[in-house]
Amino acid sequence: LAGREKLRRRFFAGLLERARDETALHANVGPGTANWVGAGSGIAGLRWTYVVREHDARVELYIDTPASKENQRIFKELSAEKQAIEHAFGDPLDWDEKEGRRSRRIAKTYGGGGLSDEKEWEAVHGRLIDGMIKLEAALQPHLKKACN
Repeated sequence: LAGREKLRRRFFAGLLERARDETALHANVGPGTANWVGAGSGIAGLRWTYVVREHDARVELYIDTPASKENQRIFKELSAEKQAIEHAFGDPLDWDEKEGRRSRRIAKTYGGGGLSDEKEWEAVHGRLIDGMIKLEAALQPHLKKACN
């Protein structure tokens, strides 16, 4: 593995180990070498994903069914509940329609540490785990309606 891939694996190994103490969402997920790890939501094409970049990290609901129109429809259904979802989350979220692409995402990005800021990983892990728990709790009540 290249150096960056090893770093990602270590970052996610620590995150997932710590997350298992607080949520079962990613309990059966292992660390990989990509800049993300995700777990199914129970709905085909929707994943709860942790993402790490050079100097920031995020949590997201990644919407990627095989059909672009279906992704757009689910995203629009959830967007109609934006105020309630953001209120439940406790902060504004990034509503990314990814123009011209099949997938969509609803995310929260956290600055103040990323892959290259290894001394900050513990704090970053804490923010991500807290964010994922809040994101899942804020979106879960709306998913079944949006996906029918």
